[in-house]
Amino acid sequence: MTPRERAERAAQAMWSDDRASAWFGMEILSVDEGTATLAMTLQPHQCNGHGIGHGGVTFSLADSAFAFACNSRNQVTVAQHNTITFLAPTRAGDRLTATAREISRAGRSGLYDVTVTNQDGVTVAEFRGASRTIKGQLFDEGETP
Repeated sequence: MTPRERAERAAQAMWSDDRASAWFGMEILSVDEGTATLAMTLQPHQCNGHGIGHGGVTFSLADSAFAFACNSRNQVTVAQHNTITFLAPTRAGDRLTATAREISRAGRSGLYDVTVTNQDGVTVAEFRGASRTIKGQLFDEGETP
């Protein structure tokens, strides 16, 4: 199995139980070893009292991209801590894309950066996530899909 095939199978296994990402309206655009890109269109009900996209929604998109990137090796991996910096407002109708990339992975710890852009290519947020690998796999590598 190639690293990309492993990442795709891991993403399929995770997505099948990921009700939160689906509820937000996210979709997986691509996954590979240590990387993932997810996107969503911001809906009016996802905007706050200022009429701009709720920061928690942007954070959730970045967090989901982070999760698919750090689980791409078929090892169950969870977040230790995450931070986000909001750089530009989002609005209902914006198409947001979160691209996660692995920065470092040593032992059971990983570090990932996620850039969130809008449909015009404007960076609206930068997210950094630290991960921790725990016991388990997302799918049995002895099974055929």
